[in-house]
Amino acid sequence: MIHEAMLYEKLEDGRVECKLCAHRCRINDGRRGICHVRENQGGTLQSLVYGAIIAQNVDPIEKKPLFHVYPGSKSFSIATPGCNFRCLFCQNHEISQMPRETGETTGREASPSHIVNQALAAGCKTIAFTYTEPTIYFEYAYDIMKIAHDKGLKNVFVTNGFMTGEAIGEMTGLLDAANVDLKSFSDEFYKKTCGARLQPVLDSLRNMKDAGIWIEVTTLVVPGLNDSTEEFEKIASFVASIGIDTPWHVSRFHPQYKLNDRPATPLSTIQQAVDAGKSAGLKYIYSGNVPGDEAEHTLCAHCGERLIRRFGFQIDQLNLRERKCPRCGTELEGIF
Repeated sequence: MIHEAMLYEKLEDGRVECKLCAHRCRINDGRRGICHVRENQGGTLQSLVYGAIIAQNVDPIEKKPLFHVYPGSKSFSIATPGCNFRCLFCQNHEISQMPRETGETTGREASPSHIVNQALAAGCKTIAFTYTEPTIYFEYAYDIMKIAHDKGLKNVFVTNGFMTGEAIGEMTGLLDAANVDLKSFSDEFYKKTCGARLQPVLDSLRNMKDAGIWIEVTTLVVPGLNDSTEEFEKIASFVASIGIDTPWHVSRFHPQYKLNDRPATPLSTIQQAVDAGKSAGLKYIYSGNVPGDEAEHTLCAHCGERLIRRFGFQIDQLNLRERKCPRCGTELEGIF
């Protein structure tokens, strides 16, 4: 499962610089980068998780969440161990933080072609690189995406958006859609809570949008950390700046991992974020982790007709005529 990395440069004294994510780690011989799954072995940067499947499921595409990509379809979802963030609220910390906390990079071996064949056999329309951060297993995802496109499947990332412009350039034409976490609009939040920075995420969102990748944005609202009205307004304004057709998912936090001392997000706070999105002119604002909430549904941005009715990850009603509103004929943006 060791595979030479893409996007790195050999430096003096046997060191290498990884150019895959915005950490741009400079790694000494025998050491690993911040993600703990990319290792300098004698001056060659190696991925330690190529083909190492740690999680695999057939999920509703709505679980990603991607609400404007083949609504109601199935997505073949995979992950390898590792992450370039250390979010204190990570819901998949057992696998994302495993290499950092235990040094292990193990998984069930599966070739790219095997993954694609499984996706086709399961009747999926997409392959989702999710659960952990797909950027850190870029080489594996890249090889899968090429085969998937040849077989008529779409490719989607669920990502923290901390990749470099070079990585986005390599993915252009292969990656069809991405749900990008915009966790906060505070650099301090990113540093203290995630071990990262804000600006590279903003740059990635613009670069991916410019590359023609369909983007949906998710913000997990954590009480006391990123739940102010000012924060919501800044995030909503930025999302609107890359396109008012960009869906914004505002998700409810539940205590987990190293933030077990905090309460779940009040529903009134989620509503404040939804209101901020509307004020910013966003067409599509969704509540997450609030089954039964009115903001789970997709409404026509022109006339308000309910086009897609949801409950959690399930679609109760799909009211579209060739992706258009049956009342006014306005086309719904996305991949259909």
